[in-house]
Order: sequence, then C-alpha cells, then structure tokens
Amino acid sequence: MNIDEYARFVVSTASEESQKIEPYVRRLLQLEEHFNVAMLHTGSAGLASEGGEFAEIVKKITFQGKPVTPETITHMKKELGDIGWYWVLACQSLGINPSEIIEMNRDKLEHRYPNGFSVHNSENRAEGDI
Repeated sequence: MNIDEYARFVVSTASEESQKIEPYVRRLLQLEEHFNVAMLHTGSAGLASEGGEFAEIVKKITFQGKPVTPETITHMKKELGDIGWYWVLACQSLGINPSEIIEMNRDKLEHRYPNGFSVHNSENRAEGDI
C-alpha cells in the first residue's frame, strides 16, 4: 500500500466528528451534559504535552548524556508541577476530587499486588483490571 492509498484508508476509518466541525461541535455539546468539555480537553492536552516534556528530560539524561544537575532536577520538578496542574484540572472537569483518584489507584494496585509488585501479577490481571 502506498502513502496515498493509506491516506484514503485513514480518512475512511475516521469518524465524522474527527473530520467535520458540525458533528464535532454537536458531540461536544452532548458531552457537556456529563462534564466540562473545555476543561477536560485542556487537561488531556496538557497532560500529554507536559508528560512528553518530562519524558524528554528523562530521555536526554538516560540516553544522550545530559548531566544530572540541580538545574536538571529543578526542570523535572517544574514539569511534574505542570503535570499536576493539568491532572487536577482534568479531575475538576469531571467533578472529581483528586484525592478520590489517588485512593482509587491505591485500592486498585493493592488488589493487583497484594504482596507487593510481581511480574506475574503485572502480566496476569483479573478481568476488568485496567
């Protein structure tokens, strides 16, 4: 398959909401009944981009010889702060207290790893364990 054929395939497998403004806006208005869409999208985009910025620093110190300096550590801390900001915004968009998410995550991981981490439990999860 050449790139032009693949481009046609991509368009044929994308939803209407992914391609046209009217269906996209209709869907956003439907979703607004459940949560604050603007805040959710801002949180989602921010988590992805700030997570990427944090990962970029880790990549450079791990694979490219970037020195670990107080400035590098401070930079990572600032990126983690940005991640936290967007995470809390996403929680607020859903009307969720961030503490609730932390508790849910702890409960999930305690159930998955009752005796601490194990490769077996990591690779063999119960149904519904996401």
